[in-house]
Amino acid sequence: MHFIKTSLLAATMGAALAAAAPTDIEKRASCTFTDAAKVKSGKTSCSTIYLNNIAVPAGETLDLTGLKTGTTVIFEGTTTFGYKEWKGPLISMSGTDITVKQASGAKINCDGARWWDGKGGNGGKTKPKFFYAHKLDQSSITGLQVYNTPVQAFSIQANHLTITDVTLDNSSGASRGHNTDAFDIGSSTYVTIDGAKVYNQDDCLAINSGQHITFTNGYCSGGHGLSIGSVGGRSNNIVSDVTISNSHIVNSQNGARIKTVYGATGSVSGVKFEDITLSNISKYGIVVQQDYKNGSPTGNPTNGVAVKDITFNKVTGTVEKSATDIYLLCGSGSCSDWTWSGVSVTGGKKSPKCKNVPAGASC
Repeated sequence: MHFIKTSLLAATMGAALAAAAPTDIEKRASCTFTDAAKVKSGKTSCSTIYLNNIAVPAGETLDLTGLKTGTTVIFEGTTTFGYKEWKGPLISMSGTDITVKQASGAKINCDGARWWDGKGGNGGKTKPKFFYAHKLDQSSITGLQVYNTPVQAFSIQANHLTITDVTLDNSSGASRGHNTDAFDIGSSTYVTIDGAKVYNQDDCLAINSGQHITFTNGYCSGGHGLSIGSVGGRSNNIVSDVTISNSHIVNSQNGARIKTVYGATGSVSGVKFEDITLSNISKYGIVVQQDYKNGSPTGNPTNGVAVKDITFNKVTGTVEKSATDIYLLCGSGSCSDWTWSGVSVTGGKKSPKCKNVPAGASC
């Protein structure tokens, strides 16, 4: 009997202590950093990380990888970066259930003009990419205001990541900025980008591989449009279940685009372009090409990458007189099961070079 009473008392005390013990996130403090090196050394001790006017030294990454689960990161003031020719990234972040946002009036200024030479990633100065969201899972990025990335902005390789109301403004790079893609997505699942405002000189969105991806309520200006691809020639060559909707593409090279690699294998399926408005497009309003080789079109499509179950619904607007309204260049039998409704792209030329146009679509 004495043993039973002692055991019950110990169990009761243990339960009370466990209930009173702080969780891991409670143990960790809120931290304000003004120095990039201290961010790297102290990041796992903080439940909330305030980045206050951080000046990242030249050639270094603002390292927010390996954050503890549930961490919140808040950018305050102006985040800047020293100049060096290197590949970057300027910021890298990983972890699970991470919340990223910015304080009122904050901004991230990459001062990309120091690198811009009109060549982007194709020569000239070596330019750092901006933000690696690699293994940033079950997380969110909200409201960041980003200016003048040297080349590509967000490189996304993540699962269950939501990006909301982010602005990427590279408009001052109109003459010399190049390859300033806003969102490059690869090997990712359940990525949602909502309310993005992008002013750049390359793809507003480029999905190279991934499943269950949504881009909605976007505004894209000055770049190459909303793209699937190039698909093919990578370790992962599958794109499926993508919805791109309710977005405006203005003053851009292309509107809605799918491009696949010549001679490669893979698949693009379950892609919807819906309620897309085009204005002042300089090259193609809608374009599907299966002829990319070494980054450039050849004019000779191949059929190793199936492009099936594709919807173009209410894609409307205008292109320049010198542009082409619609260009569909498919391999033999590789474009199939398309839905084509409410499409009206006008102002430019009709292409005489379309090939293997799937049933229901028009070129």
